[in-house]
Amino acid sequence: MSGALHIERLVKEYKPGAPVLKSIDLAIEGTGLTSIIGPSGTGKSTLIRCINRLVAPTSGRILLDLPGERVNMAQLQGRALRRARRHIGMVFQEYNLVERLSVMENVLTGRLGYLSAWRAWRRQFDPEDVERAYALLDTVGLAAFAGQRADALSGGQRQRVGIARALMQQPAVLLADEPTSSLDPKTSVEIIQLLREQGVQRGIPVMVNIHDVELARRYSDRIVGMTGGHVVYDGPPDGLTDEHLHTIYGGTAWLE
Repeated sequence: MSGALHIERLVKEYKPGAPVLKSIDLAIEGTGLTSIIGPSGTGKSTLIRCINRLVAPTSGRILLDLPGERVNMAQLQGRALRRARRHIGMVFQEYNLVERLSVMENVLTGRLGYLSAWRAWRRQFDPEDVERAYALLDTVGLAAFAGQRADALSGGQRQRVGIARALMQQPAVLLADEPTSSLDPKTSVEIIQLLREQGVQRGIPVMVNIHDVELARRYSDRIVGMTGGHVVYDGPPDGLTDEHLHTIYGGTAWLE
């Protein structure tokens, strides 16, 4: 499933007259890993959360191609919003797993949006969903952990469960909000590689909000640099110069 995402003149204000996002325009097509970099407080997480409507935009359009239709996520409400959001996979910084549930049960929650309220409450999943969940656990390297409680896993393992859960949705786009910030360097590389590989294999775009510039340079197909609520760089990793980083982060001493 291939998703295309077009963000047009997106503005988000938490306080009137003090926008966090200032008329953002971005087009994310096809597949590949797009990394969003920039200092804390510049709107990276807000951008990701506006796309899946964890945060409601103030103005602008967020056009997402879903199977058979294009929707404006910025305007959807109620049932239409719930239908659209089930096609947007989300990987969180702090994993957002149900700690007391097993790894398998956490992965299967990625299908709850496709079930009736009664079946979701009873966790009545189709046999093919269970089979797909086992396949995804194998993909992320956790097939042997299906029956373990989520709170028994390491941080890297929990993030892999989060990725499997997001892929369980069969998403049109995969979003990740600082998925490596709580992980050691080796595990961070593995998680970014896994996200990119799954985007390529499944033909969907992956957007990652990330603080590690070098990690973004090594594994991204595209980098979007933000500062002060604006996009100030949008291009390939090898085009990101120290001058760009100076503009994005307001200095270069941290590079030395």
